[in-house]
Amino acid sequence: MSAAAGVLRATAADLAALVASGEVSAREVTQAHLDQIGAVDDSVRAFLHVAAEQALAAADVVDARRAAGDSLGPLAGVPLAMKDIFTMVGMPTTCGSRILEGWMPPYNSTITEKLVNAEVVVLGKTNMDEFAMGSSTENSGYFVTHNPWDTTKIPGGSGGGSAAALAAFEAPLAIGTDTGGSIRQPASVTGTVGVKPTYGGTSRYGVVAMASSLDTPGPCARTVLDAALLHSVIAGWDHRDSTSIDAPVPDVVGAARSGDVAGLRIGVVKEFGGEGYQPGVEQRFTESLAILEGLGAEIVEVSCPHFEYALAAYYLIMPSEVSSNLARFDAMRYGLRVGDDGLHSTEEVMNLTRGAGFGAEAKRRIIIGTYALSSGYYDAYYGSAQKVRTLIAHDFDAAFGSVDVLVSPTTPTTAFTIGERADDPLAMYKADLCTIPSNLAGNCAASFPCGLSPDDGLPVGFQVMAPALADDRLYRVGAALERELVSRWGGGLLDRLADSEAGTYLNVRSGR
Repeated sequence: MSAAAGVLRATAADLAALVASGEVSAREVTQAHLDQIGAVDDSVRAFLHVAAEQALAAADVVDARRAAGDSLGPLAGVPLAMKDIFTMVGMPTTCGSRILEGWMPPYNSTITEKLVNAEVVVLGKTNMDEFAMGSSTENSGYFVTHNPWDTTKIPGGSGGGSAAALAAFEAPLAIGTDTGGSIRQPASVTGTVGVKPTYGGTSRYGVVAMASSLDTPGPCARTVLDAALLHSVIAGWDHRDSTSIDAPVPDVVGAARSGDVAGLRIGVVKEFGGEGYQPGVEQRFTESLAILEGLGAEIVEVSCPHFEYALAAYYLIMPSEVSSNLARFDAMRYGLRVGDDGLHSTEEVMNLTRGAGFGAEAKRRIIIGTYALSSGYYDAYYGSAQKVRTLIAHDFDAAFGSVDVLVSPTTPTTAFTIGERADDPLAMYKADLCTIPSNLAGNCAASFPCGLSPDDGLPVGFQVMAPALADDRLYRVGAALERELVSRWGGGLLDRLADSEAGTYLNVRSGR
């Protein structure tokens, strides 16, 4: 294995240690990942914008500080791929939409500030479903992202670009947002780790809003410890976010290093399984339960009867907030402007711009949300959905009264073929069947790799859900499962992808 290959396959934790010791420079680490992007991203298409000069300059600052004898943080010099929904000075923020094409924000998001202060090296912005609306990254206004395990398959959504970048070894870390599963579902289908922190545990300031009561920034990585290290960097109270929680950040790093599940009561949500769930997904999920039980956890079945209504409630609440939040994109202040030729009125310019700038899925959700909020329908639709949301939160409270965490498959199926569900929105929405309840309730949840489905050889995700501000429990379970599976496999799940084609290091698969 070449030196560059060794750098690409190293964990973020190991890379940070190598940079801090001087065994490798931050510039060398950054350049290796930029080279990998250049080698494989024509096939993967994870990045909307690669900021090579900016990234190398940031790496040089880390190297200069190390040379001066300064102590470095736990992720200093480690490259990261950023979902294109976070503002960052010097890089465009488009949210995967043509209506924001070329927009250069004048300020950093709080998450961006935290990453910069931690001396994490931002490689660029990753592709996403437009304004985070989708489960496949097929709704991007620019191009479709491909799953490195099989480039004919979707990488999940809306944060498919971040997950694909991890799986293609283009970055060891990534940042995403999770509104209904947009971190966890891509993690599941790409064999990576994705965590949705407690709502309010990470700041939304500078994150372009989709659905404000649901959006949650979170870490994406290839290992549980790497995700925990990134979580600890980005989490914490922010006075600029009115929904931010002023409470200590749980010790997620300690939990990830421990991975002790002895005595932990794990509740299996009985509503998540059966008809519509791929047999190979259920098989790997069942095997994972057996592993955790063997490590000393107690496995019990738990009923959350209102979870079956979560999908319907979500697709009323979320579009309602979308219709409100996206009203600001009106061609008057920034972004795309169509019909500005002196021949059209302001209203006509707005209509032409929104017609040209928004894609089909964004328009669909704006229309649904506007209808749900309209006079005479508000109580019947939006109001009723909020009542269901409360019942789902009560289900979680009741369940967590008897168990420490809840678990389920992350998604009912493995990655589906690009275009397979493009004309069937309901089938697309069902990809988030298991992930949506945690967004509605605001508690934390995560997806961890648990093997490849015997049906098609594609990754399967194991979802863990924990109470609000008990994010550390996610990492205890994830680390225990990861440690046992890595021991059995002889390496991480993604090592199989990296080794799958002899002599072509880290090539992505072009179909199956």
